[in-house]
Amino acid sequence: MDFQQIASCFGITDPIVAQVEIHSGNINRTYLITVQGEDKERQYVFQRINSYVFKKPQAVMANILNVTEHIKKKLLEETGSYDRRVLSFLRTTDGKPYYYTSQRHFWRVYEYVDNSHAYDRVQTPQQFYEAGYAFGEFQGWLSDFPAETLYTIIPHFHDTPVRYQDLYAALERDADGRCAGVQAEIEFLLSRENECSILMDGLRDGTLPWRVTHNDTKINNILFDKDSLEAICIIDLDTVMPGTSLFDFGDAVRFGASTAAEDERDLDKVSLDVGLYEQFTRGFLKGADDLLKNSEEDLLLQSVKVMTLELAVRFLTDYLNGDLYFKINSPDHNLVRARAQIRLVQDMEAKWEQLSEITRRCRAEMA
Repeated sequence: MDFQQIASCFGITDPIVAQVEIHSGNINRTYLITVQGEDKERQYVFQRINSYVFKKPQAVMANILNVTEHIKKKLLEETGSYDRRVLSFLRTTDGKPYYYTSQRHFWRVYEYVDNSHAYDRVQTPQQFYEAGYAFGEFQGWLSDFPAETLYTIIPHFHDTPVRYQDLYAALERDADGRCAGVQAEIEFLLSRENECSILMDGLRDGTLPWRVTHNDTKINNILFDKDSLEAICIIDLDTVMPGTSLFDFGDAVRFGASTAAEDERDLDKVSLDVGLYEQFTRGFLKGADDLLKNSEEDLLLQSVKVMTLELAVRFLTDYLNGDLYFKINSPDHNLVRARAQIRLVQDMEAKWEQLSEITRRCRAEMA
């Protein structure tokens, strides 16, 4: 592909001297591009948006720009600078935030955040506190942004009752004849279905406020300063949509506080680290800075369980459908993933009183 052509469309006229593909993401094609300016080298991130996953790239970019510009204004008011704290996207020479090629590809470009690093797994409790603070601060910055004005990029993305409907449909079809071999998993998930509507019910009846949510709060979507190790910038904003803050809290803990990978086969390795839960909870509440309503704080722990059950349902549904959505590296990969999430829920339930006490203590500290 002609990166120099793409660069010129975004007003970058300096010659490209290096290009490296970044393989950490699962959806978009991402490249770190280095150009040689008159005085020094500059770096940019070039991304080709996956238009199969994101059917309306224009809407994706509209959401991202609205949110990042809002955050920039907040940072300017609070600190006088937004340098390295929020992604800055370039516009093409005709003013668009993306370049649409003759091959029907959508490209976007943003400035590389210098001296930063992303981690695929939580390294230390302090790092997870920083992650919680960053995602809580994200909620705070956008607390006065009209969430209803954002496009819904993926309908029903965290609508857990709809995910259960998808599971029922997969059970009825039994397309690959796999249902008979996973009865224990099916029974476990269906036995907890009634717990899983609480977040969507709260949004619908007004108990929970609609907020701008990131919707993919894995720790590798935060950039950390290489020297101070502080969280400095949230990235991967493609799924920014209206939702509840509890989507972001619950999914972050589900992923970051787990002692094992999402596809760990040895279930004895899978548990929820209560120390990491405490660090993230404390950081999230501190970063949000009294923003959250009592109705939200009351459901912090429950949201972790709901989001974990939701992903277990999605993995099992895909397994029953013949592995149509998630990438797999073995025939039972989605089943392995579902079982790991189920074990994580089982461990949460065993530690529920301990986790509840931690939640109460963290809330009291912020009172």
